[in-house]
Amino acid sequence: MPQDLIGHLLKATSQNQNIYPLLEENLDKLDNNFASSLRKVAKHQFNNEAANAIDIARVIIKFSNLIQHFEKGNSSTNLEIAIAGYESVLTVITRETFPLGWDSIQKTLINVYQKRQHILSTTINELKENTINTQAKINNLNDNFQKEIQQTRQEVDDLKTQLCELNQSQKYAAQYIDLQPIVSAIKDTQLPCQSFNTVIFYDIENLTQGNSNPQFDFSLEDIIQKIKRYNLINRIAGQYAYADWSKRELRRIRSNIQKLGIEPIQIFGFNSHSNAADIQIVIDAIELIHSKPSLQVFAIVSGDGGFSCLAKKLHEYGKIVIGCGYENQTNNVLASVCDYFIRLPASEQENRDETSTYFGDTATVEPQVGKNQYQLVLQYLKTNEPYKSSLTEEGVDLSVVGQVFKDRIPRFDYSQHGFLNFKSFLNSIIQNSEFKIVNHNTNDIIKMLKIKEYFEN
Repeated sequence: MPQDLIGHLLKATSQNQNIYPLLEENLDKLDNNFASSLRKVAKHQFNNEAANAIDIARVIIKFSNLIQHFEKGNSSTNLEIAIAGYESVLTVITRETFPLGWDSIQKTLINVYQKRQHILSTTINELKENTINTQAKINNLNDNFQKEIQQTRQEVDDLKTQLCELNQSQKYAAQYIDLQPIVSAIKDTQLPCQSFNTVIFYDIENLTQGNSNPQFDFSLEDIIQKIKRYNLINRIAGQYAYADWSKRELRRIRSNIQKLGIEPIQIFGFNSHSNAADIQIVIDAIELIHSKPSLQVFAIVSGDGGFSCLAKKLHEYGKIVIGCGYENQTNNVLASVCDYFIRLPASEQENRDETSTYFGDTATVEPQVGKNQYQLVLQYLKTNEPYKSSLTEEGVDLSVVGQVFKDRIPRFDYSQHGFLNFKSFLNSIIQNSEFKIVNHNTNDIIKMLKIKEYFEN
């Protein structure tokens, strides 16, 4: 199990042992699944050992440094594992609490991202060169095939002439052979054509109009049908939807995505204004140009103006670009550079179920239904492990409490009630209750949620 191997590696790292022999013994396990498992292990450790989160984060950073320079195995995979470690600790080492550490990790990530980009560029160039060589071989085979067809037709014509002569002399009348089926088959012989000529990219964040309060007033079936209406479309070779599919809000369209044969591409945003999905779409599109030259039509379901550069690059390679975006949210430059553009009707914004009154850090949450919902989350923390024990001991880190609120309340956003931060929001809903926010035993910056009676004792 990757989790067991990760546990051994992290323990060895914390004890300053040489982990390279252990990595060499498990090269077959160092893959993208290992990187995903490292993120899960880090999140689990941070949630269950909040008091030791910083120490755990330091061990993960040290491990990421080591595997980044590990010379065995796949260098690209080793980088992805290192990136997973660096990104995971950013949930603990934040800019607010550890600015120097946060800055150091950001610089390290920039360096690793550049290495990954270099590897990707090298791979794309190799694919391009292989594609050129393959195309040359196909052209040679095509020329030889045409010559063989002409030669076969000539042989058939000669044979028909001979048979006609023999038939006239009635010398071989009884042995007459009807070659018409053979001639018809040769006439109908054509080069195989590439019927799969279209690929569709879906920018789900743009389609749902953001992450904080996604809208689903659209039909993927309708979008596909509108794209298919163009005579350019033969058959769709692939459909890819880019989003952070771990978000609970996107469950509403996951089944439909699978039903329509759309492949979900997992994207992890690096910050609240991340364009990670846009970058990945551009990379995948450029790679497909070289790896699948039969693709002639590229459909981009997004109104983001940044894709205008991609459309221009696709034109340079002789590709046709179809754009698709909301009527009132599509960048005019993107619409103008696309060969065809489908404008979707503006979606209707959902009515807010909750209202807020803003008075700085003393905002209040209304209506009472909202308060009841938040009290249920507090009750969940009080009655479920590991939060139950932590509330009566050292307390639960506010960052962990905030994540529980997000997990249990769809589209939870404390700023909608006028609060500047989660701590102010939590203070509002625990007034006159058994809960209290206290400082961490060893750090006044870190805030913990605790039950009053144990705090006072």
